[in-house]
Amino acid sequence: MKVGIPRALLYYYYYPMWRTFFEELGAEVVLSSPSTRVTLAQGLKHAVDEVCLPVKLFFGHVLDLAGKVDYIFLPRMVSVEHHKYICPKFLGLPDMIRRLEGLPDLIGVDVNLYRKDRDLYTVINNVGSLFTGNKLKIFRAYRSSIKTLQKYYRLLHLGLMPAEALAVLDNKVGDKPLNYPFELNVAVIGHPYNIYDSYISMNLTGRLKEMGAAVFTAEHVPEKTLRSNAARLPKKLFWSLGQRMIGAAFHYLDRPDISGLVHVAAFGCGPDSMTGELIERHARALRAPFLNLTLDEHTGEAGIVTRLEAFLDMVRWKKAEAAGI
Repeated sequence: MKVGIPRALLYYYYYPMWRTFFEELGAEVVLSSPSTRVTLAQGLKHAVDEVCLPVKLFFGHVLDLAGKVDYIFLPRMVSVEHHKYICPKFLGLPDMIRRLEGLPDLIGVDVNLYRKDRDLYTVINNVGSLFTGNKLKIFRAYRSSIKTLQKYYRLLHLGLMPAEALAVLDNKVGDKPLNYPFELNVAVIGHPYNIYDSYISMNLTGRLKEMGAAVFTAEHVPEKTLRSNAARLPKKLFWSLGQRMIGAAFHYLDRPDISGLVHVAAFGCGPDSMTGELIERHARALRAPFLNLTLDEHTGEAGIVTRLEAFLDMVRWKKAEAAGI
């Protein structure tokens, strides 16, 4: 039995866990193809205009799996921690996808940990029962998937990018990031599905490295550090993913070895517009070099490259000024 997982949105957070769980139950996991112009075009054709770019791209990835798998895994992610919610568009995503024609059955369980964790075990059993009636086997698959996810995040905290961490999990490379003699250290703050999708981000992290900047992201920061830094706000953030962005930005802006900060947001994302403003205000107060990049389906590669070059020129100028050169 084949289970399809779209290579978009929460794939960057949970894919190692999902893959391990299904494979432990005997299923074959099939990923959608990497994002291309065709993927986005399909998403734009079928998604409503009001959703943000990564959601439109998600539609394209779902359609890419049509005809290739028996199921598409599409959980409704309501809340992944107590008293906080995921993005509201994620809540409605399964309903938007179900109206598409020609798709296989969706595994569309609800994940809601807003009040208690016990509900998660019901979700796990409901998904696992599609593949086996053995509850012990389902529990062992879940336990194994959690261990894989923990290893994945340990690798990210070492400084690996998600693709590099996945390669380590697949025993394709070692677990140490390559150390290049980078001239600058730049923090890139944004959702993983915006930063690490090389098509919609125009290979942002790769271009920064080519321009001589080492890249640091929220995924490199332990969860405890993210939470403690986000708690510096006078009021708690309502959104889990927004809290990660704020915590990472505050953490990197406090580090003297970070030369500047790039905030990446998707046009039309309400939470991003709020967290981006908070991050920019904090950066301006510290007089830290700051660049805000907003992505949509009309974003041009030349414009991104020009802005990155100008930003790094500003960072180098400020660094030279501080050194008295």
